[in-house]
Amino acid sequence: MKEEDEEAISITLEEEENNVTPYDCSHCGKSFRWLEGLTRHERIHTGEKPYQCSHCGKSFAQLRNLKSHQRVHTQEEKTYHCSHCGKTFCQSEDLKEHQRTHTGEKPFQCSQCGKSFSRLGRLEIHKRIHSGEKPYHCSHCGKAFTCLASQKSHERIHTGEKHYDCSHCGKSFRWLEGLTKHERIHTGEKPYHCSHCGKSFAQLRNLKSHQRVHTQEEKTYHCSHCGKTFSQSEDLKSHERIERLLSDLCF
Repeated sequence: MKEEDEEAISITLEEEENNVTPYDCSHCGKSFRWLEGLTRHERIHTGEKPYQCSHCGKSFAQLRNLKSHQRVHTQEEKTYHCSHCGKTFCQSEDLKEHQRTHTGEKPFQCSQCGKSFSRLGRLEIHKRIHSGEKPYHCSHCGKAFTCLASQKSHERIHTGEKHYDCSHCGKSFRWLEGLTKHERIHTGEKPYHCSHCGKSFAQLRNLKSHQRVHTQEEKTYHCSHCGKTFSQSEDLKSHERIERLLSDLCF
């Protein structure tokens, strides 16, 4: 064995024993034990997506995400079933993340403020609130964001792009959240459960509205046209829009 090889092995073993993290991110300062870990992490800042799907051309920052995506094309069997709603997944890790929507489990906690998250990635993004880091900038107006997803979502305001397509009916959405809510129409998924009676809902807003039946929350929002009362300001606004429309039609 060459002398330089022996020296390199010696350094690696010493780093392992002392838990050394010699690779620092030039963007946020986070340290990593292995160069590979730093390389993957820096893609969060650079937006680099080196892994491309050979079927549709969509790109990904991590190889794992590409492999998970390709199952959409290969129709690989989804063998992991959610015991709460029956939804199926190709990977056990995806099932575990999904089940937290039912259990409310948040195992990832911020060391600075104690706030907990269901996903590690969301915790990492949250930490930037404390550091003030906003590495992502809108290419149209320069507005800064803490995560790439927020930047991309914001830029659609400028472009009008809708690249989230429903796999059931083809309807397109500007934001993933909109697609997720829409697809429940097709899947019948109702992940929000009332703690009082167990009734399930597809949308969180509908659950909160329903829970007022149990809590008898006061209806403090009054319609200026007819006097009807509502528990939520959004419900009142929607009602008053209808009132104004009907009034316009009459005149």
